[in-house]
Amino acid sequence: MIAHLPALQVVIPLLAAPACILVRGRDLAFWLALVTTWAAFLVSCLLLDQVMASGVISYELGGWAAPFGIEYRVDALNAFVLLIVSGIGAVVLPFTPRSLLIEMVGEKAYLFYCAFLLCVTGLLGVAITGDAFNLFVFMEISSLASCILISLGPHRRALTAAFQYLIVGTIGATFIVIGIGLIYGATGTLNMNDIAERLPQTGYNRTVIAAFAFLIVGAAIKLALFPLHFWLPKAYTYAPSTVSAFLAATATKVGVYVLIRFLFTVFGVEFSFEVLPTAFPLMLLAVLAMFVASTIAIFQDSVKRMLAYSSVAQIGYMVLGLSLVTVDGLTASMVHLFNHALMKGALFLAIGCIAYRQASFRIEDFAGMGKRMPWTMAAFTAGGLSLIGIPLTAGFISKWYLILAALAADEPLIAALIVISSLLAVIYVWRVVEAAYFRKPPPDAPAGEAPLSLLIPTWILIALNVYFGIETSLPVGVAEHAARALMGAGP
Repeated sequence: MIAHLPALQVVIPLLAAPACILVRGRDLAFWLALVTTWAAFLVSCLLLDQVMASGVISYELGGWAAPFGIEYRVDALNAFVLLIVSGIGAVVLPFTPRSLLIEMVGEKAYLFYCAFLLCVTGLLGVAITGDAFNLFVFMEISSLASCILISLGPHRRALTAAFQYLIVGTIGATFIVIGIGLIYGATGTLNMNDIAERLPQTGYNRTVIAAFAFLIVGAAIKLALFPLHFWLPKAYTYAPSTVSAFLAATATKVGVYVLIRFLFTVFGVEFSFEVLPTAFPLMLLAVLAMFVASTIAIFQDSVKRMLAYSSVAQIGYMVLGLSLVTVDGLTASMVHLFNHALMKGALFLAIGCIAYRQASFRIEDFAGMGKRMPWTMAAFTAGGLSLIGIPLTAGFISKWYLILAALAADEPLIAALIVISSLLAVIYVWRVVEAAYFRKPPPDAPAGEAPLSLLIPTWILIALNVYFGIETSLPVGVAEHAARALMGAGP
C-alpha cells in the first residue's frame, strides 16, 4: 500500500466524487466526503514524510516507464502543496453541513460534495503529476468544479462570477495548452523532468521562448497575478463562504506552484532568469500587486471583497520571493504559501460564521459584532493580525523571511516596501475591527454565536496560525529543502 501512495492521493477523491451521487443522501454524502478528505490528508502526510526521509518518489502509472508512460513525481515542493490542499479540504469540509450554502442546496447537497471532491482531485493532480499534459487536464478538472461551486452562492451575481471565472480560466488554460504543445514540438516529450533534461540539448530557440511565454502567462492568469487578477474578486465575493475559504487557501497556491515548477524545474534557473530577463518583470508586478491591491482593499465596503483584494496582494508577496532567485527568496515564498493558506482560510470561515446569522457582509453591518458574536469576531481579529504580520502569528514568519531574503539579496528597498505594504493591511483590517468592537449594534441586529460545527473548523485554523507562528520547523524546514533542490544547491 505504501508503494502506491502517489496513485491513492488522486484515486481516492476521484472515486469518491461520483460515489457521492450514487449514495444521494445528504448525510451519507457528507460523511463519505469527510472520510475521503481526511484519507487524502493522511496520504499527503505520509508522502511528505517519505520524501523528507528518502528523497524524490517516482511512481510509474500502468507499469510504463517514464518518459513514455505517465509519471507521478513527488519531491519536497509538491509534497508541501499536497499537504496544503488536502489539509485545508479536511478542515473546511466539516464546516459545510450547517453553513448557509447547504441550507440553500437542501436535498441536492450530494451534488455539492461531488463537485467539491472533483475540485480537490484536480488540485491534488496538478501538484503530483510529472506529466505536463496531465497537469493541464487536472487543472481543467479543478477549474470546472470550481465554477460549479462558485455558482452556488446565495446572490444571483454568483452566476456572473462563475461565468467570468470560466471564461478567464479558459483563456489561461488555452495559453498553457499552447505552451505545452510548443514545448512538445521542441523536445518530443511531455514528461516535465525529461523536458528539463532535453531543453539544454535542443537549444533555446524561438519555439522554446514562445512556449515559455505562453506557459508563464497562463500560470499568471491561474494564480491571479496582478494585473491578471480580475476574475478573483468577484469569484471570492459571491461564492459561498465555504467555497471562498477553500479556493482562497488552495487554488491560487496551486497556481503559484505551477509557476515555480515551470520556472525552476522545466525551463531551469539559467534559462528563466539569465537567458531571459524574467526576474525584474515578476518583481515589478509583485510590488504593484502588494500596493495596488491593498489600496483597493482599503476602500471596499464588503468584507468578502476586501479579503479578495487582500489575496491578490498576498500573491504578490509569494511572487516577490521567487523573483529574488535565491534559496532564501524561494524559501520565503513557499513559507508564505503555506501560512497564507491558514490565515485566509480562517478569515473566510469566520465570514461563513457571520453569514449563518446575517446575509450582509458590508462593514457597516458589522457594528457591534464583537458583542453579538464574540468567538467569531475574535477568530476574525486573530486572522487579521496574522494577515498583517504581527509577531507570534504565521503571517509574521512569512514577512520576516521575505525581509531577510530581500536584505540577503542586497535589495533593501524591497525590504522596506514589504514593511510599508504590510501597514496597508493594518488599515483595512482595522476598519472591520473598529466597526465590530467600537460601534453600537442597531436595535434589530441579529444576535447569537455561530454553532460549534462552524466555530471549531475556524478556530482550528486560527490555532494553527498561532502554532506555526511559534513552531516553524515544518513549513520552514520543508520550504528550505525544496528551495535548495530547485536552485540546484543540494538537499
